[in-house]
Amino acid sequence: MNPFGSRTVNVLPNLKFVPMNLKFAPNLTINAFNGDHDSRSSPRRSAQRRPGQRPPVWRDQMSRASCFALGSAFTVGSVYARSRYLRWGATAEDVQIALPGDGLLRRCDVSATRAISIAVPPVAVWPWLVQLGQGRGGFYSYDSLENLFGLNIHSAANVVPEWQSLDIGSAVDFAPGVGLRVAELQPQQALVLRGGLPIAGPSPYDFTWAFVLRPGPGEGTRLIVRERYAYLSWWAPLMVEPVEVVSFVMSQKMLRGIRDRAEHAAAAAELVL
Repeated sequence: MNPFGSRTVNVLPNLKFVPMNLKFAPNLTINAFNGDHDSRSSPRRSAQRRPGQRPPVWRDQMSRASCFALGSAFTVGSVYARSRYLRWGATAEDVQIALPGDGLLRRCDVSATRAISIAVPPVAVWPWLVQLGQGRGGFYSYDSLENLFGLNIHSAANVVPEWQSLDIGSAVDFAPGVGLRVAELQPQQALVLRGGLPIAGPSPYDFTWAFVLRPGPGEGTRLIVRERYAYLSWWAPLMVEPVEVVSFVMSQKMLRGIRDRAEHAAAAAELVL
């Protein structure tokens, strides 16, 4: 039944449909009814692409801020990492305390202090230090890496009596005929080596390498190893800084190698008794 009676009512007014242009992407206009598209760029887009036009100021500022943030993070990270590998295992006291050999250089441009605690007295650690060197007891580190350079280093697993004698001026080599000399010697307390590695001429730096045994917790030992460099050439830092990263890798292994050998030898001696 028609509620409006016999009249016919048009519920929809006469509407005029106007084709709409829908923009789905920059520079692409699609007619909603006939499917035609216009790829012409808008005046605004064209204006942004004028040759030689500078990008918006905010974009420059964001780019500069990002570069500054990345540079700052890299600098802070590098400084933090450097402070860590230059003092691996060392306490603030280990770093600040004066050690034998510190006075041998007139100045110090780079210093690294690393340390480890060993659960045996200094008398049980000293023999492992005395036999350091290529052609002797080795350096108790990564022999395979050292021998990649043909150094022919083999770390000893035992104390060898023939290698227990050192004097001031004795050579401790890294490779045959290339190494350091004993500069200070305090039996069962300190061994200090000094020298430099010649590179196409005199060494670009003077260097001391000190191994110091101090009383540790209980009847144990605190082994502190300190490296000090005095630059003699403008390009010495270009060599020393990368070398110190390698030195960190090798030194932490060497310290653990000395500790393990000394503790195992002492434990084996107790079993015999």
